[in-house]
Amino acid sequence: MATDSESAVGERGLRKFLRRLTASDAELDAEELQRDAKQCGSMAALTCQRGQIVRLKGRLRTVVYTPRTNLPTLEAELFDGSDLVTLVWLGRRHIAGIEPGRAITAKGRIALREGRKVLYNPYYELDTPR
Repeated sequence: MATDSESAVGERGLRKFLRRLTASDAELDAEELQRDAKQCGSMAALTCQRGQIVRLKGRLRTVVYTPRTNLPTLEAELFDGSDLVTLVWLGRRHIAGIEPGRAITAKGRIALREGRKVLYNPYYELDTPR
């Protein structure tokens, strides 16, 4: 006969299995990104506040070069499974390895621009592709 702890483990396994069957690919991807970020000690983008120095781990969704006459910028949207943060490199047209789909860890101080979270000229590490 199964003990209470074995039954609880079995129920959790069943719930996890059913969740994987019913969740969308986007939901499962977001959960995986959040799990990876938590394991490496990064904070969730959703909980970041203006002025905080943060370490975020996630995947780049978009990368856009914005040509301007006075200061070109390279912008990338980082998604960690909880929220988006825009990474902005001032004066840059291209950075090797900064491309959509790439996993990255970024560090810097959170700012707000038009109500959105932004890291200007963040320190970053490219994660090894899987």
